[in-house]
Amino acid sequence: MEKKSGIVGFTGTFRELAADVNEGSKVVFAGSVAVCAPFIELLAYTVRDRGFEMLYAPKAVASEARKIKEIKGVGYSVVDEKGDPNGADAIVVLGGLAMPKFGSTPEDVNSMIENISGGKTPKIIGVGFMNIFEKAGWDKKIKFDSIMDTTMETVVK
Repeated sequence: MEKKSGIVGFTGTFRELAADVNEGSKVVFAGSVAVCAPFIELLAYTVRDRGFEMLYAPKAVASEARKIKEIKGVGYSVVDEKGDPNGADAIVVLGGLAMPKFGSTPEDVNSMIENISGGKTPKIIGVGFMNIFEKAGWDKKIKFDSIMDTTMETVVK
């Protein structure tokens, strides 16, 4: 286990976890509606130079997958354009899915992984906050290759 801090620690760690995913691969992010999208867009920016085809599957529903594209002068955004998540080389599971009021079940996520993997064994990366995967028991139900956990701290002055 290695600890890093700040936004650079968050983005840099994700970049390191995705380092062995081949250039031009299809990367599918699965997260809760609304709450996970900004983090997904930040993570997409982090790997912008890798030529990945990136998609967002809200609530791990593959049929609702939308493309993630660069918008010049803005950054990376989930756009209202359907995309095909099948044949994913890597799947990034966001911790919002494990939150009871926002999420899905680990069985839903495993079903999505199986359905879109196309016979491949995609790399499965968990990105969560405040130990959500462990607290929800998902770390024992999903075969993550790695889990990146972040703790946030807010200070008001």
